[in-house]
Amino acid sequence: MAKAIEFTVEPTLLKTVYAWRTWLTVERNCSDHTLDGYGRDLSAFLKFLLDHLGYRPGLQDLEKLKSSDFRAYLAKRNMDGLSKSSTARSVSTLRNFFRYMDKEDILQNAEIRSLRTPKLARPLPKPLSPEDAKAALTAFGQIHDTPWIADRDIALMTLLYGCGLRISEALDLNVGDIPADGTLVITGKGNKQRLVPVLPVVIAAVDNYLLTRPFGHREGDPLFVGARGKRLNPGVVQRQMRKVRTLMGLPDTATPHALRHSFATHLLADGGDLRTIQELLGHASLSTTQRYTKVDAARLTEVYREAHPRARAP
Repeated sequence: MAKAIEFTVEPTLLKTVYAWRTWLTVERNCSDHTLDGYGRDLSAFLKFLLDHLGYRPGLQDLEKLKSSDFRAYLAKRNMDGLSKSSTARSVSTLRNFFRYMDKEDILQNAEIRSLRTPKLARPLPKPLSPEDAKAALTAFGQIHDTPWIADRDIALMTLLYGCGLRISEALDLNVGDIPADGTLVITGKGNKQRLVPVLPVVIAAVDNYLLTRPFGHREGDPLFVGARGKRLNPGVVQRQMRKVRTLMGLPDTATPHALRHSFATHLLADGGDLRTIQELLGHASLSTTQRYTKVDAARLTEVYREAHPRARAP
């Protein structure tokens, strides 16, 4: 990372960049991919300062930067046609670097707080149709020659679609978490707990899987396990979903998480109210759940255009 900027900055600043990289590696355990991204972002900013100031910047220059300097950098990126997502990541990198220098008592510059992350449009969830969702559950039983693994995958996907769980929430379940009264207690993001009703068809699929799996099922054992009896890895689930996509000719958006989207969208289409769906999904904000109304509206528009005689071209 630092090699790309060694001729762009003063030696003291270069030394700080090296120290920051070490801190990211050792203390934050950042991957090489993340380090490369941080390096590109910081290099671009320091190169901008070289042109903006007219000389190689040092630590004292970073300390004196004004909000107008940061705005000029964002304006330059915009003029260069760089995407909002790229700029948002760059802003995050700069905040990280300046926070590090503040924490290490190298320098402080409150003007960095004036940097605003570009507002990114959140993509709409992409659910499966009710028909594809049901067919996918069946397909999971056809892609593995080992019966208990086929039963496991059917149970897992039925749970995702029938309860709207995140994949991490489902894989964190233990055998003892399966409810006797038809209500599942889920610990979601921020360690917030929620109650989720479990349909009989979901319980039946899980019970069938537990009967066929060749490992014990004590209360503290992982509910979903791999071939060696250890807790199932999300990567295995993603791989199984790719096989089903190929088998059924589904788009790349058909992921395990799409079953959660499908749960919410199909509930809404059948008259479910937003507040209830918000609670079932464990969304902290109703605005997150409201995205599904846009999905449902888009689906209704598509149905209208295909079915209404006045919507067809003459």
